[in-house]
Amino acid sequence: MDWIISDELGLTVGHVVGWGAAGAMIIGGIAPYIPQYRQIKRTQDAEGFSLYVCLALLIANTLRILFWFGKRYELPLLIQSIVMNITMFIMIHLCVTVRKKNQIIRARERIFTGAIFMLYILLCCVNGSAQPDETARWLDQRTDVSGSEKPRRFYDMDRKYFWAWTDFQSYVDCMLVFSVFGAAVTYLLIEFSPFVELIGFLAVFTEAMLGAPQIAKNLQNKSTEGMSLSMVVMWTCGDIFKTAYFVIREAPTQFWVCGGLQVALDIVILFQVWLYRHNTAAARRTRRGD
Repeated sequence: MDWIISDELGLTVGHVVGWGAAGAMIIGGIAPYIPQYRQIKRTQDAEGFSLYVCLALLIANTLRILFWFGKRYELPLLIQSIVMNITMFIMIHLCVTVRKKNQIIRARERIFTGAIFMLYILLCCVNGSAQPDETARWLDQRTDVSGSEKPRRFYDMDRKYFWAWTDFQSYVDCMLVFSVFGAAVTYLLIEFSPFVELIGFLAVFTEAMLGAPQIAKNLQNKSTEGMSLSMVVMWTCGDIFKTAYFVIREAPTQFWVCGGLQVALDIVILFQVWLYRHNTAAARRTRRGD
């Protein structure tokens, strides 16, 4: 039986522990990115951190928010998703700013105009006046930049520039398109239970795979230089706590199964830290000019 702390409020140890766990779920999700943010800010080098980690978390948490409307789960998990999306946009803003500063030769602008393009096409279809030439001219006006070079446009279908844009607004626009499209489909199929369950699975599976881009980045560099070890350690501790929380609180099955997968990927990254320790040390000495 819970100990009564306050007869007047009916506050018990169970309540305090529950609130503490809920607060840890909300704040604990963003805590691992604080050391990574500080490291990028201090070194002015964002090359060791994969922005696809941010993409995975933005998609996962947006899907989790949509899942809440179809199958209500605990409110702290919903709040965590909103807070995490804000955190990821802060990380993206920092990385884009740092990469622009580090450009020795000004590179060609690459921006996402999918949101503008879709909006214009929609308006043209509604008005029955969609003209390809007019569309192209209108987009050129909206995406023009100073100088003689035109920006690289998303509707050129050049996939290698996806999620590698040179301005922060492009990332916001991309997620806006995804969110609006996802919300529209969810609204139409909200009564179809298999679809709702699929959203829940995709949400937690995408989040579980967020370590995969960082693993690929480390493999490509043969080093973990630029990646915060503190971030990965906190990832691991947080994911273990989160998975246990899912099991204890009897969250939907998708949550705790994919939580276990996420812990496994964290362990792989920690193994990479050990495997590439000599390369990482050499890269640090080179950066310091030793």
